[in-house]
Amino acid sequence: MICKYVNNGKIKYRINLEHKFYLWILLIMIPSLANAQYDNTQLPKSYISYKTNEEIEIDGKANEVSWEKSIWTDDFIDIEGVKTPKYRTRAKMMYDDTYFYFYAELEEPDIWGDITERDAVIFYNNDFEIFIDPDSDAHNYYEFEMNVLNTIWDLFLTKPYRDHGTVLNNWDINGLKSAVSIDGTLNDPSDKDKRWSVEIAMPWKVLTEASGSKEVPKGKTWRINFSRVNWEFDLIDGKYQRKKDSKTNKYLPEYNWVWSPQGVINMHEPEKWGFVYFSSKSVGSSVAFIGPQDDKIKLKLYELYRAQKKYYKANNTWATSIKSISPLEIIVDEKTLKPTIENYSLGWIISIKSPFSNNVLSVREDGKFF
Repeated sequence: MICKYVNNGKIKYRINLEHKFYLWILLIMIPSLANAQYDNTQLPKSYISYKTNEEIEIDGKANEVSWEKSIWTDDFIDIEGVKTPKYRTRAKMMYDDTYFYFYAELEEPDIWGDITERDAVIFYNNDFEIFIDPDSDAHNYYEFEMNVLNTIWDLFLTKPYRDHGTVLNNWDINGLKSAVSIDGTLNDPSDKDKRWSVEIAMPWKVLTEASGSKEVPKGKTWRINFSRVNWEFDLIDGKYQRKKDSKTNKYLPEYNWVWSPQGVINMHEPEKWGFVYFSSKSVGSSVAFIGPQDDKIKLKLYELYRAQKKYYKANNTWATSIKSISPLEIIVDEKTLKPTIENYSLGWIISIKSPFSNNVLSVREDGKFF
C-alpha cells in the first residue's frame, strides 16, 4: 500500500551500438506468482524505442502505423513487484528528431476525475506518471503526471526526497503535447467503462537539459519508469470520491502499478528505473541488447549506500570500513567485488572497480552515481 502527502505544495515520500555504444540485453526475471517475493537482484525492465518518420497526431488514440508497429512494454505490476494489478496497464514509446512519444492504455471499469488545475496534486485522481533520468546519475530527473481530464503536473527534482532534493514545481515541459481518449463515459457511474488511453509528445529541447548533451540520444540509454495510481472509491450524491476508512475517516491508500518494479513503495529510487535504449533504426525493426555487467554492480553500490545510511542512523556517525556495513563478500556473476569507502569532512564516497569493464563506479553520500 502507498501513502502520499504534500508539504508546501511539494510531493514528499510516497509511502503507501549502433555506432560506438554498447547494445544491451537485460535478462528480466518476472514474478510468475501473485505472492512471489520480489527479487532485488534482478535488473530493471528494458525497452527499445525506435525512430518514426511519420507525422504523429497527439489525440490519445495511437492510430498511426508507427504506433501499430511499436511493441508494448510488459504489463505493469504492483510497485513492490509481488502482486498482479486488478486492471491491465501497458505502454509504448518511440521518437523522432523533435519529440519523445509515449502511449499507454489503462483498463478501468469506472473512469472518473475532477482535478482541472495544472500542477495540482494530480495523484489525488487516478493518474498516469512518467519518470525520466536522462544521464542515469539518480539526480536531476523529471516527473510527469496526468489524469483522465488531461490535467498535467510536471516537476523537476534535483535529487530524490531521500537525499533532501529540491522540487521545482514551477518548471514546465514547454512545447508538451498530450491527449486522452476514453473508451467509456467520464464520471458516469451508471455504466461500466473499458479503458482510457494517453498519448504524449515531450520535446527533446526540454528533455535533454539534464542529459549532458543537447542531441537526440540515438544509440544511448536513459532510465525511465512509469507509474499508474488507482484509488478505491465511493459514490456520494452520484459522484465519485476517494474511498475513506469507515473507522478513521481517512482516505484509503492508493494502489501504485508500475512498469519496472521498485521493490519498495517509493518511486523516487531512480537507480531502479527501467532502461530505454534509443535505436537509430525505424519503427518495426528489431535489434538486440547486450548489456554491460556494470549495471549489476551499480545495484550493489546502492545496497551499500542504503547500508551506510542505516549505519549512520544507528550510530550517529558514518562507517569508515566496508566490513562495518557489509560483512559478507559481494559477488556478481562469480566475480568478487572489492568496494572501498573514502570518508571526508562532508560525507563519503563508496567505489567499486568493475572486474568487467575496469571502470570505477561510485556513489556518494547524497545518492549521486558517477
